Amino acid sequence: MNLLIDTHVLIWWVSDPGRLSDRVRGAIADPGNRVIVSAISAWEIVIKSGLGRIELPEPADRYVASRMDDNSFVPLAFSMEHSLRAASLPDLHRDPFDRALVAQSAVEEIPFVTADRLVSGYPVEIVW
Repeated sequence: MNLLIDTHVLIWWVSDPGRLSDRVRGAIADPGNRVIVSAISAWEIVIKSGLGRIELPEPADRYVASRMDDNSFVPLAFSMEHSLRAASLPDLHRDPFDRALVAQSAVEEIPFVTADRLVSGYPVEIVW
């Protein structure tokens, strides 16, 4: 199964996996699943780290790259189609990063792994 993980899921997986549900921990650990991390999540980590909203043990670029490699996560680029889908989403969530991730989940038809209840109103499969 393919799984697109939200930014907080990536951070919690590598720093505090106890914050994840049992289902999510099992799904990410399952070698039969392909865990996908969007370029949007990398961008969100860079932005929020630069603003001091999240604290990382190393520079954001190294943090993301090493965690992707260590966990064999698969990157997903953000495309024009993703952008246009994000623009057409109902205004249920104001966070542009989350809206972009939801759009990717919808376009790629990949379940979205998130604890964010605000996204449950969008037409994507949520895993938590």
